[in-house]
Amino acid sequence: MRRAITTAPALLLAVLMAVLLAVTAACGGNGEDAPPEDGPDVLRVLAGSEIKDLEPLLAKAAGAAGVKVSLSYTGTLDGAEQVANGGADGRYDAVWFSSNRYLSLIDGASARLSTQTKIMLSPVVLGLSRAKARELGWDTGQATWTDIAEAARKHRFTFGMTNPASSNSGFSALVGVAAALSDAGEALDQTQIAAVTPRLTGFFSAQTLTAGSSGWLADAFRRRTDVDGLINYESVLLGLRTASGEPLTLVYPGDGVVTADYPLTLLASSAKKELYGKLTAWLRTPGVQREIMTTTARRPIVPEVRPDARFGTAPLLELPFPNRRSAADALINAYLNQVRRPSRTVFVLDTSGSMEGDRIDALKQALAALTGADASASGRFSRFRNRETVTLLPFNTVAGQASTFTVPERDPAAVLRRIRAYGDVLTARGGTAIYDGLRGAYETVRGGPGGSGGTGGEDFTSVVLMTDGENTDGSSYEDFAGFYRTLGTRIPTFVVLFGDSDVSEMRQVATLTGGAVFDARQASLASAFKEIRGYQ
Repeated sequence: MRRAITTAPALLLAVLMAVLLAVTAACGGNGEDAPPEDGPDVLRVLAGSEIKDLEPLLAKAAGAAGVKVSLSYTGTLDGAEQVANGGADGRYDAVWFSSNRYLSLIDGASARLSTQTKIMLSPVVLGLSRAKARELGWDTGQATWTDIAEAARKHRFTFGMTNPASSNSGFSALVGVAAALSDAGEALDQTQIAAVTPRLTGFFSAQTLTAGSSGWLADAFRRRTDVDGLINYESVLLGLRTASGEPLTLVYPGDGVVTADYPLTLLASSAKKELYGKLTAWLRTPGVQREIMTTTARRPIVPEVRPDARFGTAPLLELPFPNRRSAADALINAYLNQVRRPSRTVFVLDTSGSMEGDRIDALKQALAALTGADASASGRFSRFRNRETVTLLPFNTVAGQASTFTVPERDPAAVLRRIRAYGDVLTARGGTAIYDGLRGAYETVRGGPGGSGGTGGEDFTSVVLMTDGENTDGSSYEDFAGFYRTLGTRIPTFVVLFGDSDVSEMRQVATLTGGAVFDARQASLASAFKEIRGYQ
């Protein structure tokens, strides 16, 4: 950065534009945290997080195309609903997700969309360590999803995948696997989804890693030696290496894939059609297409630019996508509540005196949303799942008593009401013993299903820590870190920053445990909890 500033005015301008773009993009975590920048030369874009790797390229658009791109990020389902219900009108000029397939299924969405321009391509495929691909015979021979499903059912390999309720790569993977295994040859309907569910259960019994985003999934995979591969975008897999440093072998199922085509889409409410046209024309020029291919490992969309050797020469058969929202939602519901391994979640909840008033009310509302009070699509998919074990552990001056609820596979309503009733009577008083509460969570998991360390069972286990302040009582961070290192566990803590949280120390907790930090200081606590659910 310093060298760039001291060289030439043109370079200085480029650097400043890149910094401004990064700041503008960062301010929109869920698309609603801050108003996007506006101006006659600004195109305001609501985007999926997958677009973040294009920020350096888009910084050049101001000089090359006369368009300044203001990015705000959101989840796929939240973004689709925001567009369909008119929440994006007037706030954004365009949307840019990896696919518009789910968005197009929502009633009323099509009327709010104008021109769609595909920018690049990336199929969702399987990436395996070279040793595992060789063992299975998939390093030289082609496999089908049926072959992959049979090997998964027999636990011959393990894999990670993003949550289809929060990430388009996971949703595309789920659709692809379901379409291939159903042998329907046409768009899936609810009857076909019910029929293929047992085969999906066998397939996903081999899933041992989940995440809410492709980036976090890739980072977690790099740290793990017990996961053989990932189902993800080709672009992510091409740049990924295992914990031992070896590149992945990509397996392109012969019976088809689902491909992201990244359509930059003008909203019908926008008056900036000319600006949109300048940007999309520039993005599809051969030079920019080559740069996209080189820097992001996505395939070019224009015929003038040939994909390079990394992508191979095998043709890709596109699998059918559900043509009704009811079918798409049924597939996600089946995955969450029947197909995937059950999850176990421990919520460590700050009920200290500083939480009194609006803050404890926000906590109650966030828990209520997870019991089904949030009727939005993303809210329905983020509620406590059937077969999930939920532990609520409040803390103030000391760690409180943990209360555990298991949501049944059928008729979960009664247990969800009990969880909501528990949250409704939480009260705020006393000090803030963060690390005693966090230690209590890990001791609860260690003594529960899965045996020592809590990692040997059939579930995805995680801890959620919510606090509005600094540690004032009990053990210190150093005490907790020493305790954690004795556990030999891989259970992550997802930290929610709220109120006056000690940001530095909370980031240390997330780094130590392999978790992540979610900021609810400017947005709602309920939205942060909902986002975390994608990682569980």
